[in-house]
Amino acid sequence: MAQRTKIAPDAVHHPVFARFYARFSEAVDLRAGIAEHRRELLDGLSGRIIEIGAGNGLNFAHYPAAVSEVVAIEPERTLRQLAVRAALQAEVPVDVVPGAAEALPVKSEAFDAAVASLVLCSVRDLSRALGEIRRVLRPGGELRFFEHGRADGRALATVQRGLDRTVWPLLFGGCHTARDPLGAIEAAGFEIVGYRHLRVPAKGVASPSSPCVLGVARRPALGPDEQEPVSE
Repeated sequence: MAQRTKIAPDAVHHPVFARFYARFSEAVDLRAGIAEHRRELLDGLSGRIIEIGAGNGLNFAHYPAAVSEVVAIEPERTLRQLAVRAALQAEVPVDVVPGAAEALPVKSEAFDAAVASLVLCSVRDLSRALGEIRRVLRPGGELRFFEHGRADGRALATVQRGLDRTVWPLLFGGCHTARDPLGAIEAAGFEIVGYRHLRVPAKGVASPSSPCVLGVARRPALGPDEQEPVSE
């Protein structure tokens, strides 16, 4: 078995961005319609859920009652402290845990679903993070995703690539606007169940982070080469 890489829980440290995000994120959620997308993202979930990059806990209020537990991973200390406060107000049990997406501090096949909400744009190693999400999901478990993505139009895509190479990640907590979340999710071995493209906000001037995708993928059930061990 390959040795898993250990990453310090506070390896992600963006104190200036974290304070900015904490101050304005709730208002932006409402004005840009993101809160409604969060509700759609989480609708129908049940059982044990792992949320990757929980930020300051804006998803917590939208989890349905059928969810028995949420393990919320957040590596940034300032945002994690705010997420702990948000967890106390949630209608479902939420445990906020330090950790990085590339080395999730949980057991394999322990969750019924995973949630990635505006976070795959900022992980340092996207393929490793998605591999970890696949590892911790039970066979047949869902990955719910709401992510920034590469623009279809050539002009905005060119702007995205230029900003990703220069100032955007520095200003916005490591965010990269030109990643291809759908392609990366498929490459990690997930089956795309369904998705739709969004523009956030729906009206007004588009920003480099406006093109988004919201959807569901599934870890395939065990195949012939993934048989569970037989007890002796």
